[in-house]
Amino acid sequence: MQTINMLTWWQWAILAAVLPAIVLLYFLKLKRRPVEVPSTYLWHRSIEDLHVNTIWQRLRRNLLLFLQILLLILAMLAVLRPGWRGTALTGDRFIFLIDNSASMRATDVEPSRLEEAKRQARLLIDEMESGDVAMVVSFADTPKIEEMFTDNRRRLRQAVDDIQATERPTSLLEALKVASGLANPGRTADDVTDVQVAEPLPATLLIFSDGKFANASGFALGNLDAVYKPIGNPESVNLGVTTFSVRRNEARPEQLQAFAQVQNFSAKTAEISLELRLDGKMINADRFQLAGEEARGVTFDLGAFDSGILQLTATTGDDLAVDDVAWAVVNPPRRARALLVTPGVEPLEFALSTSAAMELADLTVQTPSYLDQEAYRQQAAMGGYDLVIYDRCQPKQMPQANTLWIGVLPPVGDWKAEPKVSAPQIIDTDPAHPLMQWLNLGNVLVAEGAPLGAPSGGTVLIDSHVGPLFAVAPRGRFEDAVLGFVFLGNEAGGGGGQDVFIGTNWPIRASFPLFVLNVLQYLGGGQTSLGGEALRPGQPVLLESASPARRLEVRTPSAQIVRLEPSAEGKASFTGTGQLGVYDVRIDGKDDRHFAVNLFQASESDIRPVSDIRIGHVDVAAQTGWETARREMWRVLLLAGLVVLGVEWYTYNRRVSW
Repeated sequence: MQTINMLTWWQWAILAAVLPAIVLLYFLKLKRRPVEVPSTYLWHRSIEDLHVNTIWQRLRRNLLLFLQILLLILAMLAVLRPGWRGTALTGDRFIFLIDNSASMRATDVEPSRLEEAKRQARLLIDEMESGDVAMVVSFADTPKIEEMFTDNRRRLRQAVDDIQATERPTSLLEALKVASGLANPGRTADDVTDVQVAEPLPATLLIFSDGKFANASGFALGNLDAVYKPIGNPESVNLGVTTFSVRRNEARPEQLQAFAQVQNFSAKTAEISLELRLDGKMINADRFQLAGEEARGVTFDLGAFDSGILQLTATTGDDLAVDDVAWAVVNPPRRARALLVTPGVEPLEFALSTSAAMELADLTVQTPSYLDQEAYRQQAAMGGYDLVIYDRCQPKQMPQANTLWIGVLPPVGDWKAEPKVSAPQIIDTDPAHPLMQWLNLGNVLVAEGAPLGAPSGGTVLIDSHVGPLFAVAPRGRFEDAVLGFVFLGNEAGGGGGQDVFIGTNWPIRASFPLFVLNVLQYLGGGQTSLGGEALRPGQPVLLESASPARRLEVRTPSAQIVRLEPSAEGKASFTGTGQLGVYDVRIDGKDDRHFAVNLFQASESDIRPVSDIRIGHVDVAAQTGWETARREMWRVLLLAGLVVLGVEWYTYNRRVSW
């Protein structure tokens, strides 16, 4: 509390003399006149008045005197101008951006970073002057307007209180776009004939966050004055699970392995304990120490099983809990819908008809003439197949499916093939890719092959001394794999006929059936049975039902049931993946499959707050404190004095009238 003296010494002396003067007035002797009364009832009032005016009784229980003294004291305090140092807000329009992403769940600031951000925002709302307006926006990977511009501080405080923590990653850019749309309104389109929709309204942008997001490059603040308030302790400690997946054991393909990676995001060595559970039952555990900034991979042998839910729990005692648990699912293999279009290739047809292949896919075999039929065009456009294999033939329309091309290039994309070369020698393969796992091609010979040129983003799987012979490349959400040689080929024979020749000895090698199974699992969709999808919060999932008439539902980790409407192709997109955990997909009320959503975001697990952020070309330094300003009390004291004066006047008039 601070005061400012507004009077000189002699002015204070005059003001101080008022108090004894008021008291002395109550000692004045009243002049009474004799009055005859018809009753002794009024004697009581006269005796009481006499007692009040005696020298020792006049000051006892006299409310008017006390009110007048209180009024004088309030006036004296007012001229002293008492006040205190408080927080000042610059401007009259404010946008509160409050980060509620996963890292804001950290407890290095009690009770959590999000609660601390909300507390600071409420303090600034309380400092708003009359006429100031503000809006509240929460943001993780997407923004949410909690309250539009208003001068109602109660509604603003309530909007801040209603912000809930999420388990999503952080993106500041989308939140900035929301703020910019209000502070920097411009044209509604790129059309030069369009007009500006509103006048620019400058605003102060208050960002409450730990700064764990990518720089908002390419963004112009314009009329926004950004203020970054970092939330969190720079010495915070966190260890997190950054990867968890299931894959087949390379030495024993019939068995499964779980692979995890844990990382220490602090500078100090810490101990971590891991527990692995299958369908709720602990099956393995491990304990070790991680040095500062160290990451370590851990492998668990799982044995053989068809389906189950794996949960990896890390006991760390750190400041963030949401990245201490990860899930992976093993779904029963789903039979893919595969189409083989070929003029005749017995080795491949035989490999696709084995019992192991039939467990993975329902195969349909057609000749190249099928590609010109309406039935093919409908199935290709509607995604009726998961995998289409084109053997020495090419369609006019690409299917909505993954594809394998044998001896021919896709009609779309930037695929290229050089002239065929006799006896290309295989010199290298990519054993890490699912299509090439467990394959030994050292004894495979190729009669002739065309070196391939894959489009951007493609991966070479088989390389030879003359160039790539097998490659795979993405096409939107699908993949196309191209084989630069054939299993069986045709060449001109005597008498104008066609002779069949063997293009490679691969079909008689032990690796060929494994290659066909890899194709069905990876390109046909069987790879998803191992739960290898690294789904993150907010990422959409494409679900399929055999028929659009069947009821498709998703049960979230919080037990909420979401009903989906499949398209005519039996597909539906599910976007409600905001929670971490395992989601159950149900068809007609029965469990069909599961998928897991994990954080797996190093920027969220590394919870040490950043010192400054960059928005466009502007560096916004962290502001650990706010500008201070003096808060005066004299207005409050004067208002209290007016209230006391009103009470004194009312009390006096009641006594006189009585």
